[in-house]
Amino acid sequence: MVDLTLYIGNKNYSSWSFRPWIAMRHFDIPFDEELVPFDFAAGNPAFAAFSPTNRVPVLKHGDLTVWESLAILEYLADLYPEKQIWPARSDLRAQARSVSAEMLGGFSALRSECPMNMRREPSVLDISEAAKRDVGRIERIWRECIETHGGPYLFGDFSIADAMYAPVVNRLAIYMLASDPVACEYMKTIKALPAWREWELAGRQEHWIIEEDEV
Repeated sequence: MVDLTLYIGNKNYSSWSFRPWIAMRHFDIPFDEELVPFDFAAGNPAFAAFSPTNRVPVLKHGDLTVWESLAILEYLADLYPEKQIWPARSDLRAQARSVSAEMLGGFSALRSECPMNMRREPSVLDISEAAKRDVGRIERIWRECIETHGGPYLFGDFSIADAMYAPVVNRLAIYMLASDPVACEYMKTIKALPAWREWELAGRQEHWIIEEDEV
């Protein structure tokens, strides 16, 4: 019997939901999925029934509630240590946590100007200098991690760090923002994952439209 339930938003738009979801699918962690869509201008009042912040994602494990994408992923790493969701070496875990935390709290210009959108056909978007700096920093992180650790993922094998950057792969692809060859190859690797393809297909089939995210 599955005791984990992951509450998520629209697969087309919900970048925060995508992070724990792609990790749980990739690492074959059994869970029930509850999709509660963003179908109101400010989210959905129904979130209050399961989320202390009125946001998604939220993980329920029995009586325990865990919210925020990185906290959920940390909890899963503790729950399934044998799956090595973080890198096994302590120095690599520290680096992976650093780039994951930077993703969690940074890149505000790119987030606001370039929403995740699985349905959007790729086309060039004119972005601000601040967003361009965000893109440049992300590409440097990806290049340095892959060149240091050998790829194909940021720390060799797929880890929480890759899950945290998965929504950015969509952003850089659909707005045609990536130029670094190593970053572009990394994006192809992430987009080829079965979990990525499953989420993308479901997102493309959704009927909900959020106008402010249709850039």
